[in-house]
Amino acid sequence: MTTIIESSPPASGPRLMLSTRLIYELGDPHSTLRATTDRRGTAVVIYAGGEIDACNEETWRRLVSEAAGVVTCPGPLIVDVTDLDFIACCAVEALAAEAETLRRRGVELRLVSPQRIVARIVDACGLGGVLPIYPTADSALAR
Repeated sequence: MTTIIESSPPASGPRLMLSTRLIYELGDPHSTLRATTDRRGTAVVIYAGGEIDACNEETWRRLVSEAAGVVTCPGPLIVDVTDLDFIACCAVEALAAEAETLRRRGVELRLVSPQRIVARIVDACGLGGVLPIYPTADSALAR
């Protein structure tokens, strides 16, 4: 499975730069995690695909943390997991931890997935109040 990490330049503002280490980890041909990032004004969007489990939990945490580090208030961090085939509880817990950190900066983390199973996993982890879920990235950005 090929892993891709990209950064798209926004209409105004700098490119989203991720660390060399993260790009290397996501570029590993054995990685089951694919991700692209995009900057939309003050918001940052992560599009994730493949699988997130204990094998790539640290890479996932690094990706979310680095993307969160460049979000500018009032823009949200949007994490679109629509193209994931599998998401483990550790991945959801990583999002919740980052959501708490972002909240202290006045930034909201918004999770995107039209799949009901994602909401069930978030609720099963007891994180429904921490991670709002939207059906599309556009709806999460429009909020």
